[in-house]
Amino acid sequence: MFRWYAIHTYSGHEDKVRRNLEQRRRTQQGGDDIRRIVVPTEQIVETRDGKKVEKESRVLPGYVLVQMDATPECVSLVRNTPGVTGFVGAQGKREEMTLVPLGQAEVDKLLKVEAAEAKPKAVAEFTLGQMVKVISGPLADFDGEIIEINNESSKLKVHVSIFERQVPVELGFGDVKRLD
Repeated sequence: MFRWYAIHTYSGHEDKVRRNLEQRRRTQQGGDDIRRIVVPTEQIVETRDGKKVEKESRVLPGYVLVQMDATPECVSLVRNTPGVTGFVGAQGKREEMTLVPLGQAEVDKLLKVEAAEAKPKAVAEFTLGQMVKVISGPLADFDGEIIEINNESSKLKVHVSIFERQVPVELGFGDVKRLD
């Protein structure tokens, strides 16, 4: 029965482990018991110097998902792949190890994150207390201090000095640039 399992890898070696597993799957005994090998990723948008840069980010750094039938040959094939440190949730000794598969809800959530490319997440390179300059809108050319960062909605709350008073203003990541 094919189930999803999470395997732990060296951090940063997820793609290398995926390629190694694909190669071993094609050439070694037990490879027919592996259906899919997935490194869950998502698209994020970073704002750097007022420009939006899109990049791919790993959802689970250090982990690879494998859909397989947990036969002894298949488990041995995966465990002995270079870069793999073991199965997540495995119990017992190496010879009589019991694997714990991922729940279907967990897998659906992780794979939907990988498939959802409609709207990438935005990540700002701003910090609380940082001084910024408003570059668009009615407050263009005003300077202010960041008092709140909301990555989910790609918004900043900035204290802008208007008529010698600090007024909180909500602005998008693209509406401001850092003052150096």
